[in-house]
Amino acid sequence: MTDWQQNLPQMKPGEVWLVGAGPGDPGLLTLHAANALAQADVIVHDALVNADCLKLARTGAVLEYAGKRGGKPSAKQRDISLRLVELAREGHRVLRLKGGDPFVFGRGGEEALTLVEHHVPFRIVPGVTAGIGGLAYAGIPVTHRDTNHTVTFLTGHDSTGVVPDRIDWDGVARGSQVIVMYMAMKHILTITSRLIGAGRSPDEPVAFVTDASTSTQQVLETTLARAADDVEASGLQPPAIVVVGEVVRLRPALDWMGAAAGRVLVADPLGNRADAQKDSA
Repeated sequence: MTDWQQNLPQMKPGEVWLVGAGPGDPGLLTLHAANALAQADVIVHDALVNADCLKLARTGAVLEYAGKRGGKPSAKQRDISLRLVELAREGHRVLRLKGGDPFVFGRGGEEALTLVEHHVPFRIVPGVTAGIGGLAYAGIPVTHRDTNHTVTFLTGHDSTGVVPDRIDWDGVARGSQVIVMYMAMKHILTITSRLIGAGRSPDEPVAFVTDASTSTQQVLETTLARAADDVEASGLQPPAIVVVGEVVRLRPALDWMGAAAGRVLVADPLGNRADAQKDSA
């Protein structure tokens, strides 16, 4: 055990830790997350967990992939939850490592409730969610007192893969100055149409951030009206975090990653897209 671990909790056999790995950069792992990686016997990880984070696993730890990606063969959520129960009952120290924060559109609540159902002890370790940390790496603050006093976080699809009908889109459009969307790229045309239909300006700035906080991060800046066409033309692929609101206009001044951010895609007011490759010098 290293000095930094001395005062941190120890994983026990038969215990499951549900841990957030952050949006990608291993430096955004919490000490609790790094501590869990250093102790776990089995690590059940999502597709969104950066491989560099897994390099912190202790020697001999078993890595089990349990990723869920839209349109690709994926493990069923119930099966993943029951696998955690099975591993714990075998006496393993189990780390369930999830991208971002396990309780922010990460299904961590479902897995935790399954552990409760089967009387398996567990611990929750929050992580940096992409809707805050990922946007910060793109130079976009989710709040700024000169632009917004509200922010709404929502998911672009429900458990069936369609745009959630239970969201009050009119209410969100009218009531939230900034909207941050997870898993929204597939249905972005439907979502932006609903927001414009509810009164949002077609010229309101929008940004897409893919591979947030990593060396392959890319950012597309566009408008609500042009978002669907521009993201299709850009070739960007999910996962992405999408933000709507005036905070996007702060990005030119706050793009602290600069050259490290990679390719930046900017849609001008006329809808013409320009690729800007930033040098690392």
